[in-house]
Amino acid sequence: MNKVAFICVHNSCRSQIAEALCKHFAGDVLESYSAGTETKPQINQDAVRLVKQIYGIDMELTQYSKLLSDIPPVDIVVTMGCNVECPFLPCKHREDWGLDDPTGKSDEVFIEVIKAIESKVKELITIS
Repeated sequence: MNKVAFICVHNSCRSQIAEALCKHFAGDVLESYSAGTETKPQINQDAVRLVKQIYGIDMELTQYSKLLSDIPPVDIVVTMGCNVECPFLPCKHREDWGLDDPTGKSDEVFIEVIKAIESKVKELITIS
């Protein structure tokens, strides 16, 4: 089974959503991780609330903010669209999803990002 890492700087919002949705939609074909170059004390609370509301997934039960050094070697690396120097991890396949960080924005913006992540996770299944 291929291992995929969703990475961004803080590992508190987009990459956490991607990890949760990949486990939910592709857990049978992909082993999912998320990580960053820095960590936050908790996952973004708007992300937690909306992912729970839309999918019934409680990210805080199974996930926490991790550093790149906390995850195993992976086959696929997906960067979220860091708008800064994206973290680097060795891998066989790499892609950047170019997603804007919804932190501090409206629920509508958050839901757009969550739905974009869902769509991209489902595309990822086809290449794994």
